[in-house]
Amino acid sequence: MSKIVVDKVLVSILGRALRAITDEMSISMEKSSRSPILCEARDFVTGLYDAEGNMLEQTENLPILSFSLSPVCKHIAQKFAGDVFPGDVFFHNDVFSFGNQNNDVAAFKPIFVGETLVGWAACKGHQADIGGAVRGGYNPSATEVWQEALRIPAVKVYERGKLRRDVWDLIFANIRLSIVQEDMRAEIGSCTVGERRLQALIEKYGLESFEAHKQALFESTRALMEAEIAKIPDGIYKGEATSHFDGHHPGSKAVVRVTITVKGGHIRFDYSETDPQTTGFVNGTFTSSASATVLTFLQMVDPRIPHNQGMVEPIEIIIPEGTLLNAAYPAATTFGNHLCPNNADAIMRALSPVIPDRVTAGWNQLLCSLSTGRDTRKGADTKETYVDILFMGLKGGSGALPDCDGYDHIGMIDASGGVLDQDYGMFGQISPHRVLSHEYACDSAGPGRQRGGLGVETRYLVGGADTQVVTFGDGDIEPAFGLSGGGNGTLNFIDLEYPDGTRYRATTKDHVKGVPAGTLYVQHAGGGGGHGPPHERPADVVAREVRDGIVSVEAARQHYGVAVDPKSFALDIAETARMRGSP
Repeated sequence: MSKIVVDKVLVSILGRALRAITDEMSISMEKSSRSPILCEARDFVTGLYDAEGNMLEQTENLPILSFSLSPVCKHIAQKFAGDVFPGDVFFHNDVFSFGNQNNDVAAFKPIFVGETLVGWAACKGHQADIGGAVRGGYNPSATEVWQEALRIPAVKVYERGKLRRDVWDLIFANIRLSIVQEDMRAEIGSCTVGERRLQALIEKYGLESFEAHKQALFESTRALMEAEIAKIPDGIYKGEATSHFDGHHPGSKAVVRVTITVKGGHIRFDYSETDPQTTGFVNGTFTSSASATVLTFLQMVDPRIPHNQGMVEPIEIIIPEGTLLNAAYPAATTFGNHLCPNNADAIMRALSPVIPDRVTAGWNQLLCSLSTGRDTRKGADTKETYVDILFMGLKGGSGALPDCDGYDHIGMIDASGGVLDQDYGMFGQISPHRVLSHEYACDSAGPGRQRGGLGVETRYLVGGADTQVVTFGDGDIEPAFGLSGGGNGTLNFIDLEYPDGTRYRATTKDHVKGVPAGTLYVQHAGGGGGHGPPHERPADVVAREVRDGIVSVEAARQHYGVAVDPKSFALDIAETARMRGSP
């Protein structure tokens, strides 16, 4: 048998073809899923993996999910070795066998060419319900995994193309909403798209050629990542960030500490000094925390690097079990994905002194809410329930760079901008609530030569009956931090203004029951941190932002040293020069 000669052009073609397949899988999922969490916000990922579970390519709709698929795929490939057949489908969400969050349920489908297992297609999405004590899956009172969700270790739901009805019924008997069954079928459909396209690609070029060029793709990608890491000065760098309130003990704190070691083309992230796990649900899993590390670091390197096994090989991650970022069984961990902002802050603080041109100021910390209840528009006695995550309300601003403002209303760093808003009309269809306003929040961005991204304020009127509001997140104590003289963003908050005039400010880990119809929900998602001294921002730019209503007259004077007439919005050049100390 002759040795395959690697063609560099074909390596490039292969990489782009794999990306096209995962994009098509993503489109299939978006168009066929039912929950707005999936079809609108796109809180899912799709990916292709080789026979051993190594990443071939994946989408980055929600990066915190993206880098959680390969470990599970490797786990399934090993656990079911010799018992994998064409037509099989596996489900998995178990956080103690490489899952990242209970609500994030994945479907895996093996891909065969003839009798040979050549790869896997996978899709993972945030499901509207996954059992447990609280509808929607987030239970701030949880202290152990069984209070959070149905655990699904890797299990076959289809075998050789035939549905295992008993397994399917067992799973969905423990899930409240029928829509979850439909959305998991959409995941399977997405995997089928990936299966067909990868089979066609391999059949076009031949299995031997595919394997040889796949390996060359991995090697070239690893070289690209090593070159990016080599741009960081060798050394040891430390950073930390604080998570506030574990859901049980007011005033509690837990600190994420990272030691980053750079040597040549290798980088190690060591979280051994991070605080121990909490007694509540504010804990991460190894997979969610490792994903957070990878996605944060990828924001500092060339975005054109392909997403495959070669990309992650130069990155080493150490997270001891029993720490906040890798809680030991049977801890509650649903909050784990949302420790990503704290993880990211620690990394950015560590690396900002050595690669200041590639590190942003702080992003707005996620504060999210989930509402659930009965939609009485379908009858006063209806038993039909809904679950909705208010994605539009949670999307604050990102931090600024030395040469660029932060992105407005981009949302949580765990999504890197991949999560989208709900459509206002769809929000009113899926839930009984009515959006009153959704707009940029004036003065929310951290001031600086480059300002942070703007946050938003969202208001809606609660409808329906038996309404519950669950909150989960952070950012009500520490705002997004500024860099190099830039100012901080604003804090997060969620207020409920009841029909009787009383007001309740939710905590960042809360479960508010019995919210009456007519309650006004108000959420402020803060802005990102600014970069550089605010007095260096061009005065005409500040004046224009005052006219646009995103910076107030008072803030322009206080933070930027810019005088703007409150009626005409004209720039007062002389007064501005006086305040800035320039002739």
